[in-house]
Amino acid sequence: MAATEEPGAHGHGHRAEERARKESEEDGVHLIPLCSGGIGHHWAHHRRNGPRVIARAVVGASAVGFAAGWNIADTGAVADGLAGSYGVGLATVGLFTTVLFVAHMLMQLPSGRLSDRFGPLRVCVAGLAVMAVCNALALAAPEPWLLFLARTLVGVGTALCFIGGSDFVRASGGTPFAQGLYGGLATAGGGVALAVVPALAGGLGWRAPFVSAIAVAGVAGGLLAFAPHPARPGARVGSAVPLTVLVGDRRLLRLAVVFGGSFGLSVVIANWVVTLLEGDAGLRPETAGAIGALTLVLGVISRPLGGWLLYRGPDRVGAWIVVAATVGAIGTLALTSGSVAVALVGAMFVGLAAGIPFAMCFTGATRLHPEAPATAVGLVNGTGALAILVGVPLVGVAFAHDLGTWAFAAMAALWVASTLVLPRQSDSGA
Repeated sequence: MAATEEPGAHGHGHRAEERARKESEEDGVHLIPLCSGGIGHHWAHHRRNGPRVIARAVVGASAVGFAAGWNIADTGAVADGLAGSYGVGLATVGLFTTVLFVAHMLMQLPSGRLSDRFGPLRVCVAGLAVMAVCNALALAAPEPWLLFLARTLVGVGTALCFIGGSDFVRASGGTPFAQGLYGGLATAGGGVALAVVPALAGGLGWRAPFVSAIAVAGVAGGLLAFAPHPARPGARVGSAVPLTVLVGDRRLLRLAVVFGGSFGLSVVIANWVVTLLEGDAGLRPETAGAIGALTLVLGVISRPLGGWLLYRGPDRVGAWIVVAATVGAIGTLALTSGSVAVALVGAMFVGLAAGIPFAMCFTGATRLHPEAPATAVGLVNGTGALAILVGVPLVGVAFAHDLGTWAFAAMAALWVASTLVLPRQSDSGA
């Protein structure tokens, strides 16, 4: 399109978009109606790509997300060994992950902006490169200041990879089930790192997290290279949409609250469930850890399940989110029972419930702002990261004052409360 034609085309597209948005708000459309009609048209448009093409794209994108998840968990997997090699306490080792997550959170919106402007492929490649280079930097010497620097920069890479990978699935024509599968495999990256990195530490010592992260990034890059690449975006409106428009969109913020109240709370619960079970149920660390791991590992099942539920019944999204929140809250309370059997069921409930809203929130965000889909997803995902950064230390303070059980009860209440942002049936025009 010639440059002289862009203003008119832009104005026409903008007016059409504003009309559609105004009509949807007048009809009370917020979350549930997003998943009827509009998303169906979105799938139909992308079905020009065959199932095999989309499957290859999902594999490549999921490898990128897996690499991001690996980097988030790899140092925590060998916390004791790193503490000895670096000459620091376990609290400092925990900060190695905290600085990464701060950068990861702050880069959510910029990563989405970059993906909307330059396309998800370039963002994924950049993220993998940043993670590989910064892990190589950490190999230079076991110096705390150097690792703080490297981990902060790795957080930039994880954000680029996670948002870029999600947008890669969307741009390749993936359904909500594919989006959920991507999210589940990204979460699995951290779980696999917790199992594999300690085994590598016997031969690699303190270098195990960083060498393994470089290798995983390399494999992810290879799988991405063989994936069919989505078309690079042209001159899109997304690069010019002010962030204030997204932040001021109450419908998008509602999705963000739902995501923070599910994924965010589940990670906070996972961080403290072992401490809770050791104290209330008197479990050994190994047993408590095995039960606690279910709060995250089961996301590999529940995130694709949430996408499938959205695909099969888009008009029942709100009901499924309420059911998931209720199950998650019951599971959170069950963890405080003091019974091993009840706590086991509770951990399963939390893990299964937390992943259900993932594809629903991400798909809803892209449909709310098709002019800036990756940036919208970045805002939603950033809210989950913010909930983690705020929630983990607050619950830690509660445990320090022997109020851990009450903290878990409060999280159960917050999980249910997050569903209050869903529109009433009478408001949706149904």
